[in-house]
Amino acid sequence: MQVPPTPTNESLRLDTLRGLHILDTPPEERFDRLTRLAKRLFDVPIALVSLVDANRQWFKSCIGLPVSETSRDVSFCGHAILSDDILMVSDTLADDRFHDNPLVTQAPNIRFYAGCPLTVPNGSKLGTLCLIDVKPRELDAEERDLLRDLARMAEQELAAVQLATLDELTYLSNRRGFSALAQHALNVCKRLDKPASLLFFDLNDFKQINDTHGHAEGDHALKVFAEVLRAALRETDVIGRLGGDEFVALLSDTDDAATREVTQRLTQLLDAHNDEAQRGYRICYSVGQIQYDAARHDTVAELLSAADGAMYSHKQASKARAARGA
Repeated sequence: MQVPPTPTNESLRLDTLRGLHILDTPPEERFDRLTRLAKRLFDVPIALVSLVDANRQWFKSCIGLPVSETSRDVSFCGHAILSDDILMVSDTLADDRFHDNPLVTQAPNIRFYAGCPLTVPNGSKLGTLCLIDVKPRELDAEERDLLRDLARMAEQELAAVQLATLDELTYLSNRRGFSALAQHALNVCKRLDKPASLLFFDLNDFKQINDTHGHAEGDHALKVFAEVLRAALRETDVIGRLGGDEFVALLSDTDDAATREVTQRLTQLLDAHNDEAQRGYRICYSVGQIQYDAARHDTVAELLSAADGAMYSHKQASKARAARGA
């Protein structure tokens, strides 16, 4: 059995998937109607909308299987998300990748698989719309086109979910998405008695970038800062763009000293980008840092308010120092 390789953009892909807040949610008619339609049109016993998480594939819609997830290691969909087009396995017993896969040798005894990747606007392939049969078969050209059409419909439903929680420019969580993810992370930290820290960023002189270089360049600066944030932080940290030039990051299981290391790493990466890019301006930021205190911060909103105040104080202090230096 061949374990599916990891996509090259795995960090962004998982951030995007988890930013949808769709994993482990109840069944929804808009996805179920697609799998029912696929099952009927292709006359297969099993049709799925499968989303590939870090260590599992989870079924947002599942027609014909009694389980809601399986290990990613044995998943066919983990292989399918590596391609831009349909992965079709006409006979699993004749395929070296799958002939000894437990999903083939045991229930549900997969002999045929066809999965079309589900791609969202940032290019991430989050999962598949897939067909499974217990006997070998083929899809002809017309059937493959039909499967692609159904997959595009599933992508449209994912996009509708994504727009509600994702910032369209940077593909970070928006305010709504960040608040939901961060509140969940805070609840976990409180339950396990773990530290957490919130960083509130505001880009310095961002208006000047827009006024001098144009709004397209301003958008570029925002996307660059988002990319540097992703590079500086861990995959477990929650990152968001609240709007304008304001960004936030919640660092779980991180004390004050570790948080300072993160901001130092961020500054170093941003300085390196500024030195290399030479676009006529430098991307700089002010930041407010607040350590989570369960006794004082019941909600993410309270933590954000405190961090916003700390960021404003930092920005004012920096301006005062600059004025004295001038």
